[in-house]
Amino acid sequence: MKSEDDKGKTKTMFLSRALEKILFDKEVKRSQHAQLRKACLIALGKEAVFAFRICWYPAVFFISLSSFSLHYYLSVFFCFLFQKLIAYGYITGNAPDSGTPGKRLIDRIVETICNCFLGPQTDEDVQLQIIKVLLTAVTSPHIEIHEGTILLTVRTCYNIYLASKNLINQTTAKASLTQMLNVIFTKMETKAVRMVLLLYTWSASGCPCSTSATPGSAAGRSSGSTWSTSLHSGSRCWDAEDRAYKERSRVGRKKESKEKDPEASPCPPAARFSHILQKDAFLVFRSLCKLSMKPLADGPPDPKSHELRSKIVSLQLLLSILQSAGPVFRTHEMFINGVKQYLCVALSKNGVSSVPYVFELSLAIFLTLLSNFKIHLKMQIEVFFREIFLTILETSSSSFEQKWMVIQALTRICADAQCVVDIYVNYDCDLNAANIFERLVNDLSKIAQGRSGQELGISSIQELSLRKKGLECLVSILKCMVEWSKDLYVNPNLEASLGQEKVSEQDVNYGKVLDSLIRRDSVNSMDSTVSSGIGSTSTQASLADDPEQCEVIKQQKEVIERGIELFNKKPKRGVQYLQEQGMLGDTTEDVALFLQQEERLDTTQVGEFLGENSKFNREIMYSYVDRLDFCGKDFVSALRIFLEGFRLPGEAQKIDRLMEKFAARYLDCNQGQTLFASADTAYVLAYSIIMLTTDLHSSQVKNKMSKEQYIKMNRGINDSKDLPEEYLSSVYDEIAGKKIAMKETKEYSITQKSNKHNVANEKQRRLLCNLEMEQMAKTAKALMEAVSHAQAPFTSATHQEHVRPMFKLAWTPLLAAFSVGLQDCDDQDVAALCLEGIRCAIRIACIFCMQLERDAYVQALARFTLLTARSSITEMKQKNIDTIKTLITVAHTDGNYLGNSWHEILKCISQLELAQLIGTGVKTRYASGAIREEEGSIRVFPPSGEEFIPLNLGILVGGTDRRMASILESVGETSSQSVVVAVDRIFTGSTRLDGNAIVDFVHWLCVVSMDELESLHHPRMFSLQKIVEISYYNMNRIRLQWSRIWQVIGDHFNKVGCNPNEDVAIFAVDSLRQLSMKFLEKGELANFRFQKDFLRPFEHILKKNRSPTIRDMVIHCIAQMVNSQAGNIRSGWKNIFSVFHHAASDYDESIVKLAFQTTGHIVVSIFQKHFSAAIDSFQDAVKCLSEFACNAGFPDTSMEAIRLIKHCAKYVSERPQSLKEYTSDDMNVAPGDRVWVRGWFPILFELSCIINRCKLDVRTRGLTVMFEIMKSYGLTFKKHWWQDLFRIVFRIFDNMKLPEHQTERTEWMMTTCNHALYAICDVFTQFYEPLNEFLLADIFAQIQWCVKQDNEQLARSGINCLENLIIHNGNKFCPLVWDQTCSCMLEIFKTTIPYTLLTWRLTCQDDDVLEKYSDVEIDCQSIYSTERNPSERGLSQLSNHSDETWKGKSFLFGSLLIKCVVQLELIQSIDNIVFYPATSKEYDDEHMAAAQKDIFEADVNFDTENQGMYKYMFSKHLFKLLDCLLESHSFAKAFNSNNEQRTALWRAGFKGKSKPNLLKQETSSLACCLRVLFSMYLDENLKDSWNDIQSRLINVCREALSYFISLTSESHREAWTNILMLLLTKSLKLNDSKFKIHASNYYPYMCEIMQFDLIPELRAILRKFFLRVGLVFQIYAAENQRKLQFIHLSMK
Repeated sequence: MKSEDDKGKTKTMFLSRALEKILFDKEVKRSQHAQLRKACLIALGKEAVFAFRICWYPAVFFISLSSFSLHYYLSVFFCFLFQKLIAYGYITGNAPDSGTPGKRLIDRIVETICNCFLGPQTDEDVQLQIIKVLLTAVTSPHIEIHEGTILLTVRTCYNIYLASKNLINQTTAKASLTQMLNVIFTKMETKAVRMVLLLYTWSASGCPCSTSATPGSAAGRSSGSTWSTSLHSGSRCWDAEDRAYKERSRVGRKKESKEKDPEASPCPPAARFSHILQKDAFLVFRSLCKLSMKPLADGPPDPKSHELRSKIVSLQLLLSILQSAGPVFRTHEMFINGVKQYLCVALSKNGVSSVPYVFELSLAIFLTLLSNFKIHLKMQIEVFFREIFLTILETSSSSFEQKWMVIQALTRICADAQCVVDIYVNYDCDLNAANIFERLVNDLSKIAQGRSGQELGISSIQELSLRKKGLECLVSILKCMVEWSKDLYVNPNLEASLGQEKVSEQDVNYGKVLDSLIRRDSVNSMDSTVSSGIGSTSTQASLADDPEQCEVIKQQKEVIERGIELFNKKPKRGVQYLQEQGMLGDTTEDVALFLQQEERLDTTQVGEFLGENSKFNREIMYSYVDRLDFCGKDFVSALRIFLEGFRLPGEAQKIDRLMEKFAARYLDCNQGQTLFASADTAYVLAYSIIMLTTDLHSSQVKNKMSKEQYIKMNRGINDSKDLPEEYLSSVYDEIAGKKIAMKETKEYSITQKSNKHNVANEKQRRLLCNLEMEQMAKTAKALMEAVSHAQAPFTSATHQEHVRPMFKLAWTPLLAAFSVGLQDCDDQDVAALCLEGIRCAIRIACIFCMQLERDAYVQALARFTLLTARSSITEMKQKNIDTIKTLITVAHTDGNYLGNSWHEILKCISQLELAQLIGTGVKTRYASGAIREEEGSIRVFPPSGEEFIPLNLGILVGGTDRRMASILESVGETSSQSVVVAVDRIFTGSTRLDGNAIVDFVHWLCVVSMDELESLHHPRMFSLQKIVEISYYNMNRIRLQWSRIWQVIGDHFNKVGCNPNEDVAIFAVDSLRQLSMKFLEKGELANFRFQKDFLRPFEHILKKNRSPTIRDMVIHCIAQMVNSQAGNIRSGWKNIFSVFHHAASDYDESIVKLAFQTTGHIVVSIFQKHFSAAIDSFQDAVKCLSEFACNAGFPDTSMEAIRLIKHCAKYVSERPQSLKEYTSDDMNVAPGDRVWVRGWFPILFELSCIINRCKLDVRTRGLTVMFEIMKSYGLTFKKHWWQDLFRIVFRIFDNMKLPEHQTERTEWMMTTCNHALYAICDVFTQFYEPLNEFLLADIFAQIQWCVKQDNEQLARSGINCLENLIIHNGNKFCPLVWDQTCSCMLEIFKTTIPYTLLTWRLTCQDDDVLEKYSDVEIDCQSIYSTERNPSERGLSQLSNHSDETWKGKSFLFGSLLIKCVVQLELIQSIDNIVFYPATSKEYDDEHMAAAQKDIFEADVNFDTENQGMYKYMFSKHLFKLLDCLLESHSFAKAFNSNNEQRTALWRAGFKGKSKPNLLKQETSSLACCLRVLFSMYLDENLKDSWNDIQSRLINVCREALSYFISLTSESHREAWTNILMLLLTKSLKLNDSKFKIHASNYYPYMCEIMQFDLIPELRAILRKFFLRVGLVFQIYAAENQRKLQFIHLSMK
């Protein structure tokens, strides 16, 4: 209480002294100040209580300050007094003002102080004190001034700044204004913060109002809550504090009415202020905007004029407000609307000001809006860019200062990555927006190219400055793209990414937090439309960022723009194109809507299109007009609406159709009107209004139509009546006042219009500039006002994928700008910017794998190095050196993404190495390493100056020393240490490239290397050396990557190793050797194939390079590897054996010898130690040995190779487990079969290859070894192994593989086939059990093949093999096998019967031939001679004759003779098979001897009879054989009986001492048949078949006896002697019952035979037969027989 009393006493004392000072002032004592004196006396009255005096103090001050006649120092004194009272809180002014209802006392105090400023005449000290008081009033925490009072305060300071002539006062006023505004807006923001804290406090304490928070209070308390969402949750909590203010001010009832007042609150009713502080800030902001829009005086602007100073300070204050704007200002709907309606409109006016500083401030304000408010001002930003920024850049008449300031502003915009990407996403990817980003890049590109240099008023220095700024902007854009996509970039060298500098971790974290807060504020603040503490946010919504959708929209936009462009040229084509692309519907309503809504269409073309008379166009026009709403509109207004969308066509018929439809539509919309009698009236009136508009507003019409004339013209148009004159008069007046015109549209088109104007001088240029600026301002202001209430969704870009389409859109103009800059300008800054831009562009193209763009930029960069260009290297400048360094830097930092662009880079590096050598004075023929000449000497200098030298260095040869020095100086910097180190860093840094990049790098390095080496006169090995180096560097990569690298390098070594220049090839092979040795040292795990890939070039080089030196070197390299690294070799054995395989077929003895020695060492020694490691290459080793064996030039090596193959079989036999356990790529092979696949099969297969390829001695040895292996190791073979094996073996008999030459073919058959056939049968017999099931049929088929060949010996061997096979294995045959066997024999019989002998006929040509060769004798004494092949015998005697006909006939006869031989052999084989070999002959000999001794025995038995196959054969099989024998017998009888045919054959060549015959075949087949039949007839096991057998036997015998009787030739009958003896002997062995049957059938024939002259033996047997007949048929008694026998013996 004591302190309060002291404070009151101090205040009273302070005021009392002030009153006393006033009373004693001389001026106050005058009569006109009586009221003031009275007020002071009353206030100082001693009888008055303290409270009463206090009430009178303000009255004294009001009276004092309102007394303008007071001396100025009193005003100063009172202002000072009020400033102190307010500052110290002695005056709060919350009490109501009794003099002015609705206001508080503080309002009157401030108003009174403001009234002290009377204009420029106000004393300067008073001005200063007024400023101080007002500043104190605004900033004081003890008082509150709002609305009009605070506006008055700001306005007074504003006026003092403008009116005061004192510089100090101006400065103070301006500073005070800035401070006031800062306080006003800070209070508003602070209030919001306090209420946020209050909200959280109440929410935590469980205040009921917390229930009004956003759904999910936990979300409201989360860290993700923003200013807007938090305050929106607590909007109701603000009312309590707001009510306290309303009570204090007692103006609560008027607050709403003020807010509804258009002046006080011009915003929509839906938006309201949440607190009085927000309204204060808004009113101040709006006032400043209006002040900035005041026009300047005509004429040149005066810097000291109030108008200009007012505009400048208002813009400065607005800029300060925007720069310090808090969350409330940036998000509250009222402020956003204020920015749209006032500030943006003001900027549209000031943004084209001719005053540089105004223009600059406008740009700064726009930049601030773009930074902080772009999510709310999408359409406004578009207008500003399109109509101001870009138009100024494109307009040739705009001043340099304007262009400079615009491009300065663009520099700031282009440096903001978020802003740049947002511009692209929200405008270029919006169907309804202009392509701001594309247009911006194109304009900057033109400026950067210096295209404005021809404009008047711009000097070369200014042009260069603009170019630099343009390039700087373009580079900034690219850096923004790099920055935006930096997360996608991986620098292999861990360097800082392009487009940003290294920042500390703390700064990075702070920046992330700040960015997060800003983004949340800018996005989440869109979500609320309810009043909150900060304010109701804008109703605008933010769209989600979808790169794919943006790209789709961009593509659609391009289609639409293309369609609009076509429409503006030819409407029907444009509509058709859009419909084809799916961007426009097919219905007339869709087309009409498109014509109405698309503002980029040419209005003239729209009018022409709508006026067409086609049905489709008329329907579109009807739909277009029907979409217009004329309800409640007067006729002229409706006509204006109708004509604002298009320009009327010039053709009267088209206008007629349009007006007719308009009239019908107007009456349809206004059916209740009574003015027009019909649509005809409206139609005619519309026409007349169009004519009136043209007449009144056309400059070409001199005599204007009067109102009376117009009224007279329209008489009788209303159904023969007149329209009211008043109405027509009003129509006339309205048209005269405002012509009918199209609505204001966007001033841009798809194809940018040229803004170039030809001006004669600077004055005209300035005049034209002013006109254009005025039109620009007018258009921009109209568009700004049009979009001030529009809402457009804004997308805040977040995705990195936006950079791809952005760069795809901009890369062409960017490249043009950078290329022109490097090409035309030598300025270092320009070159540096261009190179930086190209580097950034390459980075972007690399990140997004844009190959075309990346290659274009890299090629441009390479071109400007002058290393690959056609221009001489002597023209190289510093910019070219910098380009080289940039190219090297790109290679170092972006190597992971360069792909095909490595080609250009490495070409430049290759040429750079040559330039470095030139710079150091070195002129070697080969820039890297000297090359031997053919003589072996080293030649360092080229032989002459005519030799081609790259880089246009031919001038070096023969040039003067001075010129040489100049050249060396120009290229000397290419040899600087930094360049050399940077180039080396590219190759050493290749280890840090990723798997794909290193492959591309190596691939193109190999391509460049080939280009170097393919030079005929000047090959170099620089790149080849680098390939070797990077191979060393990258050898430690993971094997998967290394294999891909070596695939490329190995292929390159393949080509280089085959280079015709031996020095190059030697270098390649030696490098391969070194790399291989190093690689083999690393070893290899099982089942990998890296060594195989690595060593493959050796194989290729040996195969393709025919140089003995190189081939010998390859063999020595491989031999060295084998000797030193055998223990580490795994998959590489394949390549080693492949190399030796190629060497094995060489003709050079040293190569073959070394290769075979190494191979033998491997097989004998290394396999012994490392067999398991070489299993995968075992078959390659065998194949290699096979190739050695097949080299005909070294027979000793061949035999030794076969021995080594046999040695390999020993490894397989001894180590089968190793083969079983080895898997490798044989995963589909069963473990049990791996021994076969990996071991036996390769050995046997290669032996078969040796047999098929080599000469007789080698193949015979190979054949022997192969079957020796079979017989030795066949017990371990499985059944299916045998199947595979014999497929190989039977290849020996393959017709297609047999030699074509007849002599070689005959030798093959007589030796190899013959040998192989016997060996096959031996193996089959040895391993009958496993082979029987599958091999027998194949063997039979092979035998048939042998029999069918025209080779007698092979045919005989085939029959013999068949015979042996059956004899040795027949006892194991089952019935099925016997079926196969008999079928085989039957087939042989059928195919070898020489039926041609019976059908062959002699031709006329043959007669001539016979005459010619009548002296030729063929030694054919017996057709059955087997001493020599008859075909050979015949051919040998005819071989000297050249007649092809005779040779052909001889070949035919030889073939027939062979068939005859086969028939005999087969008959004999059947006999041997059935009865065992030689049994029948012995049997016949015994019976002949018995007959000669005339001994008759009941039977003759031989032990060998039981050894035949008869007892194992079944009757059906025997019957088959019998059929064969009988068929052969029948054929022989037929031939022997055909004497005429035999004569013809004899004459044709079958001649000798006798005619050809088949007597032996005839008799032997019948003899065999009889033996079989008699054996069967006597076999007790076949008793059931005896009847059939007997019938067959009797028939055969009867036919035989009958045929014998019919014979006329004595020699023929002699040949049958054995047949008769066999028949009689066998018959005599029959028992009586059977003999009786047979004798009864044979008896007549026997009687006939007696008439012939028979040999004694036959007569003796025949005698026995007759005696037996007599005995059996009981013609005489047995005793008589014994007597006869006794007599017979006694006679002998």
